[in-house]
Amino acid sequence: MSDSDVVKQTTYKVVVNEEEQYSIWPAQSDNPLGWTDVGKSGLKQECLDYIKEVWTDMRPLSLRKFIENN
Repeated sequence: MSDSDVVKQTTYKVVVNEEEQYSIWPAQSDNPLGWTDVGKSGLKQECLDYIKEVWTDMRPLSLRKFIENN
């Protein structure tokens, strides 16, 4: 099995950090420090499609708050 086949068959989970930035992470691995599960998992493209749907404002949360308050 090639590396690309392994990636295609790997189950991922969608994670988010405190700045509301999204990423994917292998489902069987512990989350990286500072990242939390959002409850979506699946094949890589499914997770990327989910992120594309929900992450509509790419600005970090701290920047959005700063703009709102100024």
